[in-house]
Amino acid sequence: MVDWTSPAEIAKDAAAFDRLMHALLGLYMWEYAISIDFDWQYLSGKKTFRWPLLFYFLNRYCLLFALIGIAIALNVTEEINCQGLYTFNQCFGNAAIGLASINLSLRTMAVWSRKWYIVAPLVLVIMGHWSLLLHGILLKAAWVPEQGCIITQTNSKMLAATFIYTMVFDFTVLSLTAFKLLYPKTGRSKLVELIFNDGLIYFAIAFLANLIATIFMLLDLNPVMSIIANVPAAIASTIVACRIVRRLSSFTSKGPEMFPTSTQGSTIAFRSNMSHGLRPKLSTKVSTAKSEGVHVQMETFESPTDKSAYMEYDAAGQLAKSDSYDPEAQAISGEFKRPPY
Repeated sequence: MVDWTSPAEIAKDAAAFDRLMHALLGLYMWEYAISIDFDWQYLSGKKTFRWPLLFYFLNRYCLLFALIGIAIALNVTEEINCQGLYTFNQCFGNAAIGLASINLSLRTMAVWSRKWYIVAPLVLVIMGHWSLLLHGILLKAAWVPEQGCIITQTNSKMLAATFIYTMVFDFTVLSLTAFKLLYPKTGRSKLVELIFNDGLIYFAIAFLANLIATIFMLLDLNPVMSIIANVPAAIASTIVACRIVRRLSSFTSKGPEMFPTSTQGSTIAFRSNMSHGLRPKLSTKVSTAKSEGVHVQMETFESPTDKSAYMEYDAAGQLAKSDSYDPEAQAISGEFKRPPY
């Protein structure tokens, strides 16, 4: 039987932890590189910044800074303040875990159209989650000659409580989202299908990642093995949460005929009256041009004054008012046409 507390085994586990962290850093940098164009569209002002994106950006960059700090701790060759470095890594890593859960819970709030009996409990759960994440320093590290920064002690009970809370939190938002999507009051829209097809998989991945981390901490084999699954859990939760944000944002930004302008480019299409997103009236004749004897005239149409002709959608992309016509079933062509009645 393996003696997990022997110095030789701890050194072996530390070497495995070192290799795993470098592999995870490479994985996250790849994920960051393939999605940097999404970030740049908002940072450069090409798209309008919405408040839910604040959690998205904090989530991505807190984890990035934490991984960079871990890489420094594993590769440093001269004596440094190991305790301060690992405190930095822990704070940013815990923040990434908490922000990932917030991003997932915001999806659930949106699917439930911000019902107060869903939003209020989730906000309370989020506050409790952060009280555990910011509880204090849960591990100790020291400089060991010829070995570098070494984790010498971990508060396994508090870490386990934090991850159990995170696991239950993620399972709760998974259940709420699945229930709403499985039993909608109206027919499924394309947005609902999008969230159902891959969004629930993302929720499940976040839950399983935290479950594995919790199991290792409850086993408490040694200081290294207790936290070896923490970083993978944080990375998995962050990647899936950020992908949900990007996919929903890309979906809502492609459908001006389906959603009001107040939700374009937003990561959460909260319920809004379609009348606020009416296109402005345009003159009948836009421009007249003559080129080599050929007269070209372009005409557009005014938006109808009857606002009842527009559909109203909730945050899940479902029709808030039933009607025989489903605009999502209509193929969108490249030319400009009058909206259907």
